[in-house]
Amino acid sequence: MAQREKRSVSLPPELAQAIDQAAADDGTTFSAWLADTAAHRLRLEAGRRAIAEWERDHGPLTPDELADGLARARALLGRPKPQRRSRRPA
Repeated sequence: MAQREKRSVSLPPELAQAIDQAAADDGTTFSAWLADTAAHRLRLEAGRRAIAEWERDHGPLTPDELADGLARARALLGRPKPQRRSRRPA
């Protein structure tokens, strides 16, 4: 079993209720939902720092590189490519 460290946190009642509901919807516990959400946030922040560091060393990502990265992320997440809206003259 994974080792855990017990913590006590104070939350506004509305937030605690929303977390309870989100955890129930995901079929998990309040604590597990918080841990998963915090871990996700930390991964996002680490990614942002890594991109900023890369850009400091190599210059800003080009529009093509950004589009390629977005397409790869969508594919990894199993999300379809968004449909481009056609612009019709008024």
